[in-house]
Parts: sequence; C-alpha cells; structure tokens
Amino acid sequence: MISDKANKWTDASVRKLAAPAGKSDYIHWDPELPSFGVRLRGDRASFVVQYRIGRKQRRESLGDIRKLELKDAREIARKRFAQVELHIDPVADRKRLEAEQAAEADTFLKAAQEYLEARVSKMRPNTYIAAKRYLLDHCRPLHKKGVTKVTFEEVAGLLRDLVRDHGPTSAARARGTLGAFFVWAMRQAKVKANPVIGTENPIEGKEPRDRVLTDDEIRAIWRHCGDDDFGRIVRVLLLTACRRDEIGALRWSELDLDGGKITFPKERIKSKRPFILPLPETAREILREVPRRYGRETVFGGGPSGFNAWSYNTLRINAAITTAAGKSLAPWRLHDLRRTVRTRLGKLGVLPHIAELVLNHAGHKSGIGGVYDHHSYEAEIGEALRKWEACLLAIVEPTDNIIPLRRAES
Repeated sequence: MISDKANKWTDASVRKLAAPAGKSDYIHWDPELPSFGVRLRGDRASFVVQYRIGRKQRRESLGDIRKLELKDAREIARKRFAQVELHIDPVADRKRLEAEQAAEADTFLKAAQEYLEARVSKMRPNTYIAAKRYLLDHCRPLHKKGVTKVTFEEVAGLLRDLVRDHGPTSAARARGTLGAFFVWAMRQAKVKANPVIGTENPIEGKEPRDRVLTDDEIRAIWRHCGDDDFGRIVRVLLLTACRRDEIGALRWSELDLDGGKITFPKERIKSKRPFILPLPETAREILREVPRRYGRETVFGGGPSGFNAWSYNTLRINAAITTAAGKSLAPWRLHDLRRTVRTRLGKLGVLPHIAELVLNHAGHKSGIGGVYDHHSYEAEIGEALRKWEACLLAIVEPTDNIIPLRRAES
C-alpha cells in the first residue's frame, strides 16, 4: 500500500492506491492539495473533493481515475475551492447550469408537439387542425428557443407580424391557442409563467360581425355552387344553419338519409353534447348525390379530417359571381350563412328558443332548464327547418324553373 505521506502523486501511483485491510470505503488524501483525494469503494476508484458551504460539509465526486488525469482532477478541485471562497455553492451552481441546459433542450417546438399529442383526443378534429397550424406554422419563429426562454416581448412581436401577414382574426386565434399551450406547459412544470398574458388581443374592442345576406346575395351564392364537395357543403349549410366544420367533417356513420337526420356526437359539437338534426328534403337530396368512395369515412374531402379547403373555394365562388354579375358581393364568410338563417327563422315566426335550438346553441339547455327539460325538440327543429327550406327555395328558384335545383349555372 502507498501511504498518503509518500512521494508526490502521479497518474501511475494513483492507480496503484489501495484501501487498508478491512476497509471497504477509504479516501487517500493528496499530499499536495488539501481536501482533494481518491476514494476507494469496492472495485471503484474516483477523485473526490471536500469543502464546507456554510454549515454544510460537502463531498463531491469528480470522476473515475481511469477516465480523468490527475492534473485535470486537481484543476477541477481548485475551481471548486475558488467558488467556495467566493461563497458560491458548486453543487447548486452545477444544478442551475444543468437546468438551463435542459431548458434549452426542451424547445418550444418539442413542447408544442407534446401538447398537441396530449390534446389530440380532447379536441374536435378541426380545432386540433387549427391548433396544429398555429403552433407549428404561425409560431415558427419561436421553435428553436427553449420553451422557458420565450418572452412577453417575443410573443407580442409575433402577434404583430401575424396581424400584418394573416389579419387580426387569424392572429387573435393564434394568440388564444398560444395562451392555452402555455397554460398546459405551466401545469406540466415546463414553464413558470404564461408570456401571452398582457399581450394585445388583435380583435379586442371590434364590433362582432352582423352580416346578414340579402335575397340577391343568397341567390347568387346558391346558383354558383358547383356539383363538388364545396358547393354541396355550402348548400347544406344554407339549408341547416350548421357550422362549416360540422358539415365539412361529416361522417357517413353520422348520416341517416332514410331517417332524414344527422346524429352529431358530442366530440364534434361546440356545445359538447350530442345533437340530432332533422334534415330538410332538399338537404337529403344533395347528400344522396355525394359519391361514396371506398374506404373513406368522411362524406366530404379526401382526408380523415374531412373538407378543409375553405378559403380557396370561397374565393372561387366569389370570382364566378363577379364574372357573371359584373360586380362582386360585399365581403362575406361562411359563418354569415348561419347568422342569415337564424335571422330568417325569426322573420318566419319561429319561436326564439326553437330557432336557437336549430343552431344548437346551449342557452335553452343550460342552467335549471337543462336539468329538468330533457325533451329533444327534434320535431320542432325539423318543422322550423322545413319552413326555412320553403323560403330558401322560393328565393333561389326562379318561377320558370330554368335553373335546376342541384345544378350550378354554367
């Protein structure tokens, strides 16, 4: 055995150190550098350093003597002693550095992907598609940053860029998705604060849309719907007042053409409760014409989430209307069809609570009414839609019947 008082240590002599007989855990202290030594435990040997922080005595392993040279181990030990002299806790400092490195590795992109994976079964399909678009496309400037490093200023700047490039509505929706993501990240202990809080909502204070289409506008849109997925969807939306995603992502399993109804599961409905919608006969005829492709679950669109090409096809209809009429319609959106139907139901004398149920608004079924009233109102909803169907057909069909019901004007 080589004594601690022997000649100066070398890499070779250190590797020959052995524990005294009967000792399974023993430290040989370096004769040159106090509080630095070699710890022998069983068949393992490692460099160690010992120091005091406040009232705490610390002993820290610096590495296996087979993997670390003596001079390098001494240099590390001297740095530890220097930190202690400056009242810096080397262990705490190392843990802080490791935490920062881990935070840098947990990028915004990685965390966003985890969030989407965790939420995919809890979101409606089109809500998930939108969240994925906002986080993975619109928030691309944040992707490489550690999720804990994303600042309020960066989020605010990103939202300004989105307003410029995509408009205030899209920016506001991205802001909502980003805020929900950071709330989730806080719950997962990935971040300590939500940097979206306090940023400007691009549509705050703006008047809600109140666009209701005139008879001429309804007629123009109806007549320029083609015999394709989008054209059929628009006509069904006009006949039923459904939300675009409810029809765009319609499944064959939800559709009963013989019974004349759609049964929406709660997972696909904004109100989160099942909804049975009686179909007007014209809507049934339109849906009967949809070709059923082998292996496809959705009625419209080519993918598992249904139809998604909304913007392009709305522009296409507007262009066709402009070409035919020589002037364009005032700006409109598909959601304006829903507001238009609700307004017309009121004019047709449909009771307000029935008109709201046609739109599957939650008001009548919330609170005490929802507890005691379990009537589906299916018949009343069906009658209201039949009244609106008759009114709509009178608007879109000329008296001489030159324009067929289900054919777009060439």
